[in-house]
Amino acid sequence: MGELDQKINAHFAGLVVRKDLVKTVKGNAIVPSYVLEYLLGQYCATNDEATIQTGIDTVKEILRKHYVHRNEAGLIRSHIKEKGRYKVIDKVSVALNEKTDAYEAEFSSLGIKKVLVDSGTVKAHPKLLVSGVWCICDVEYQFTEDANSTPWVLSTLKPIQLSHFDFEQYLSARKAFTLDEWIDLLVQSMGFDPALFGRRSKLTQIVRLIPFCERNYNLIELGPKGTGKSHIFSEFSPHGILISGGEVTVPKLFVNNATGKIGLVGYWDVVAFDEFAGKRKRADKALVDILKNYMANKSFSRGIETLGAEASMAFLGNTRHAVPYMLKHSDLFDELPEKFYDSAFLDRLHFYIPGWEVDIIRGEMFSAGYGFVVDYLAEILRSLRNHDYSDRYQTWFSLSSDISTRDRDGIHKTFSGLMKILFPHGEASAREVEALLRFAIEGRKRVKDQLMRIDPTYAQVCFAYLDEAGKSHTVTTLEEDEYPHHYHRTIGDGTDDPVTRGPHAVDESAAPTAAVPQPDAPQEGHQSFKENHKGLDYDGLFGAYVRGANRITLTDPYIRLFYQVRNFMEFVEMIVRNKAPEDEVAVHLVTVEDEFKGEQQREQLDRIVEAAESAGIELTWEFDRTGSLHARHIVTDTGWKISLDRGLDIFQHYDMNDAFAFANRMQQFRSCKAFEVTYIRQ
Repeated sequence: MGELDQKINAHFAGLVVRKDLVKTVKGNAIVPSYVLEYLLGQYCATNDEATIQTGIDTVKEILRKHYVHRNEAGLIRSHIKEKGRYKVIDKVSVALNEKTDAYEAEFSSLGIKKVLVDSGTVKAHPKLLVSGVWCICDVEYQFTEDANSTPWVLSTLKPIQLSHFDFEQYLSARKAFTLDEWIDLLVQSMGFDPALFGRRSKLTQIVRLIPFCERNYNLIELGPKGTGKSHIFSEFSPHGILISGGEVTVPKLFVNNATGKIGLVGYWDVVAFDEFAGKRKRADKALVDILKNYMANKSFSRGIETLGAEASMAFLGNTRHAVPYMLKHSDLFDELPEKFYDSAFLDRLHFYIPGWEVDIIRGEMFSAGYGFVVDYLAEILRSLRNHDYSDRYQTWFSLSSDISTRDRDGIHKTFSGLMKILFPHGEASAREVEALLRFAIEGRKRVKDQLMRIDPTYAQVCFAYLDEAGKSHTVTTLEEDEYPHHYHRTIGDGTDDPVTRGPHAVDESAAPTAAVPQPDAPQEGHQSFKENHKGLDYDGLFGAYVRGANRITLTDPYIRLFYQVRNFMEFVEMIVRNKAPEDEVAVHLVTVEDEFKGEQQREQLDRIVEAAESAGIELTWEFDRTGSLHARHIVTDTGWKISLDRGLDIFQHYDMNDAFAFANRMQQFRSCKAFEVTYIRQ
């Protein structure tokens, strides 16, 4: 185990589990992760390998014997009959039979119905009445000749979720972790390897947890397929429910006026709409109207009575187009069904997760480290719904007076959720608070900026905050920095423009210059790029500055591992593209020898030397022996020095083994780390 895993086990003994075990025990059981982790938490919540192996065997045996596969339901029913009583793991729902005045259970996979349930069980677990709940049950068989009765009897029922936890112990243990360690623990708890994510990407994953700890939080995530949008809402917590966007109705979601039965929002902490996007999807206008009222006022009407609820809403959908295409031709809500493409509905959203920044899930991204047993974390998050951290930034910062009440609500709720998750003990520095505040502002700004494109009646807003000294700090979205010439447009009512959506047309207004220096105009200056920025490559960053040079020296102590040496190869390729075919350029690399793989490093660099010779590059390299090499920069004999805070290592992890992935072939399709570049004329 690494240091972090050892620390996790030391402070949360019995409450964490190795995340790769879920796949090990799952087999062909179609159950949510929290069901499997509930069982693993009973038998494998340890770092002792022998106990883990014994626990895995036990859990597998429990699943083999008691989990009900639909195709084996007849066999399980036979076991119950022959033994008289048998334990099963199944999804159970309950309904009231008004004719007999009795509660009756239905077992999803076992295929039995009208199983009598006592009122006490239903009162203790009311979610049984509105949707299926995974349970461990003892079912008995008592044959009777009465044609109107069922032989199946529910002896015991236990929903699969944690029964109790020590919140004070959780807060105390949090203090033992740095912020980075805590974030990595949360990411591992979600099942991902934090080493493959940057800080911004980790925060994006963590935002998906806010609906579980913040009441009446309205979240939307639109992005490409395969990024794990629905995973958290279907697998992570027994307090959330994922439904198909096309299957929901007003009675199912809110209230059935005919029967008075309350819908999903009355029983679940989070209601997530999967497959929410799709222009051609039909949507009930009555549902949209009641959703708008609920999202704004936390209430809905049942005839003459108004009811309140606390369920947060999450809307998840796929986009068909790239971000620049959407910004040029429409807006970032373009994929929504027509009825939901409504400014009043969209204005109720507190945060827009930019799904295009989230990597498509690959096998290597799953964690083998330790994380919380998810039902433990789910209960912690649920208890945090009773707290409010929305004012924790006000010691150091204040929001601009330009920001409206609704915008403030969105920012406050996101900030509060992030603080609850990351700093439940309340101990955060001004710098840490500022980072979360900026992130919360950006998520709401993404919503508002698109609203102003859709509806011209919305006024311009400066999303900024003031520090203690009264200095204003403006917040921008990442796509605003990446595509300013598309982002800064307005939507008008004219019809002369070729690009329209309904009555709206895109106005080609003047756009700010791009952040990357133009290839034909090298200038002194400083550039700062946010994490997950795309569209960058070495040509755009360095091409204009190396063009015409006869000698170029790169100093970078981190040309050691394979991917770093590959970065250097791509740097040399960039030089080849920016020189005349008849010219020769001398390139010299100064780096540091890798402590463990020095021989492999030498071999790789020598292979680049051989390859470069045929392209007109005289390449040499040396290892710095002083032990004090830290600076990273490029120096040319034409008088330019380019200072690089990260050296060439500006790209996040991508799949280098996939020959057909654009990120593997073209740098501009890779997500970047946060980095800065300074151009100096010497």
